[in-house]
Amino acid sequence: MSNWSFTSHPESVGETYFEHLAASWGFAFKMLAGALAGLVHGLFPFLCVSTGSSIVRKLNDRMVLNRVKHGRMPGQPSEAGGR
Repeated sequence: MSNWSFTSHPESVGETYFEHLAASWGFAFKMLAGALAGLVHGLFPFLCVSTGSSIVRKLNDRMVLNRVKHGRMPGQPSEAGGR
């Protein structure tokens, strides 16, 4: 059965519920910006040439650095069961 706790996952990454909420929403809005840049680039190939890939790269770097900061190496699951 799944664990429906609002705090177990945030604690596993060293955050409170509200810190995790802010970080998660920050990632979501940046991904949305990258998606919109991709849509614009698809219609107008001369616009947003590297915007989407730049956003993805920065988000990946940020996530990897956060894992290392909390003692988990990239690719290592943060919770039991690999989720």
